[in-house]
Amino acid sequence: MDSNKQIKTALISVFHKDGLDKILALLNKDNVRFLSTGGTKAFINSLGYECDAVEDLTSYPSILGGRVKTLHPKVFGGILSRRDNESDKREVAKYEIPDIDLVIVDLYPFEATVASGAAEEDIIEKIDIGGISLIRAAAKNFNDVVIVASKAQYQPLYEMLQKNGASSTIEERRWFAKEAFAVSSGYDSAIFSYFDKDEKSAIRVAYNGAKTLRYGENPHQKGFFYGNLDEMFTQVHGKEISYNNLLDIDAAVNLINDFTEPTFAILKHNNACGVASRDSIIDAWKDALAGDPVSAFGGVLIANRTIDAPAAEEINKIFFEVIIAPEFTDDALAILEQKKNRIILVQKSTATTPSVIRTALNGVLVEDRDTHVESPEELRQVTVLPVKESQIDDLLFANKIVKHSKSNAIVLAKGKQLIASGIGQTSRVDALKQAIEKAHSFNFDLNGAVMASDAFFPFADCVEIAHKAGVNAVIQPGGSVRDNDSIEYCNNNGVAMVMTGIRHFKH
Repeated sequence: MDSNKQIKTALISVFHKDGLDKILALLNKDNVRFLSTGGTKAFINSLGYECDAVEDLTSYPSILGGRVKTLHPKVFGGILSRRDNESDKREVAKYEIPDIDLVIVDLYPFEATVASGAAEEDIIEKIDIGGISLIRAAAKNFNDVVIVASKAQYQPLYEMLQKNGASSTIEERRWFAKEAFAVSSGYDSAIFSYFDKDEKSAIRVAYNGAKTLRYGENPHQKGFFYGNLDEMFTQVHGKEISYNNLLDIDAAVNLINDFTEPTFAILKHNNACGVASRDSIIDAWKDALAGDPVSAFGGVLIANRTIDAPAAEEINKIFFEVIIAPEFTDDALAILEQKKNRIILVQKSTATTPSVIRTALNGVLVEDRDTHVESPEELRQVTVLPVKESQIDDLLFANKIVKHSKSNAIVLAKGKQLIASGIGQTSRVDALKQAIEKAHSFNFDLNGAVMASDAFFPFADCVEIAHKAGVNAVIQPGGSVRDNDSIEYCNNNGVAMVMTGIRHFKH
């Protein structure tokens, strides 16, 4: 059986016509017959090419407001007929059905219509019936038919036609079929998610743009990223982003999104090791670095303001892997680009996925992303000694950091600067002791510092240890049956405490 197939008839019905003209030129040169509807037919005719109307083939006009145009045996018979099947050949001849060898189609913009906030009536009309049926039919019969299911495949089709003329190999047709099923499955996933809304009766997700990474977390593991990094960042310098880089970049973006004033953060292994909010980004950098200049080595840096040349001069004094900011001045880039492999990212968008998905056992876990950021009005004063106005900023600052730190987590802060944190410990007491020891190792004075905890204190031991180290204000979610033990210690020792009612565990 010959795996090479000639393209003699092409059915084309698309919205996206950019790049279609050069494909049509190649097909027309090889005398391929065009078959189309509506606007696509008019476009083909405007280029000077003959094009038969689907309505003339089927003897039916477009009906029901355009809902039914191509759904007809003469169309689907031409796509699905098996060229080497004698029974199919006889039926095709009997009913005068033309073989259709190439289908170029794209789908109604369902996701874009949902995102626009359109009324449900308009959204429902963007559920494609004819297009999705054409895609599935042509992809199923890839042995004989080439299917192009989106504009993303225009260039591969063009390259195939340039190389082969109006013909294709079985390997090429199978590749186009695979891409077509990726389009159709993603489209159906979006429709299901719209109808399912918050029921979470099943999970259907689809990500395009597969990117093969150098490796996974370790060199012996394969790694891939599915998504569109170009929507969020412009990489202006540096080596290819790795799997571990992406995890740190994700953590950095989620952290910095919670800050509105000029802030610089340094992350290592998904945790902040330095954060400071200041009036200028250069001061924010200096104080973020002071929080832990040792861990900063090889870290991921992120700022929420423009990085200029003076800031870049200071930043350039240490080794780091990635730096992210909404903008860099030309002079700053000239300084930072001195290191060949340093990854420099301009952040264009702060949008991240609304849900967090991770594998577990033989399935997946899904949860809403933790986007809650506490406000001063949400803080519930639980001690006799109230928190001072000057302490509220530090408490909220520390709470933002502890929210993005691995549990069990404790954060110590002072003057909107991360003094130290204890992260990923099996005991909250151990996390606090780790933070205190770290603060002392960098000669920080903890007198007047505040403490944030990602979950409640089951006993009074943490507030006692923190108080004896110099902490005089605490923020925690509360919710322990022994909350009063911690409150009583604070009342007896002149420590102010507020509760948020919101736990921020991060496993």
